[in-house]
Amino acid sequence: MRALGKRIELLKIIAHPVRIKILEELTKGVKCVSDLEEFLDISQPKVSQHLALLRQYGVIDYYMDGRLRCYFLKDPIIPDILEILKKDYIEELPAPACCPVTKKGKYPGKRRH
Repeated sequence: MRALGKRIELLKIIAHPVRIKILEELTKGVKCVSDLEEFLDISQPKVSQHLALLRQYGVIDYYMDGRLRCYFLKDPIIPDILEILKKDYIEELPAPACCPVTKKGKYPGKRRH
């Protein structure tokens, strides 16, 4: 099991719109930089920077096919995280009826911010 610090670090690494899109594409299979560049519509150096960061943290890896770097997912938790992020939750969790410790009090409803 991953230590809490490693789990938090992983979430920080993947928490970028471009990296999420890269990871979503890699769940479909191996992709080369040119495939990702075309899909993301950003420059090759920017794609490579995101790939390098994901690789540095062990989220993805690559193999060489001639001159092409072919990237693939390495960390098995990534598809699960992406699936959770795609879910559309309609309702909030229900509020407690009272304090679970004292069994007193009542949740007043909406909180003022």
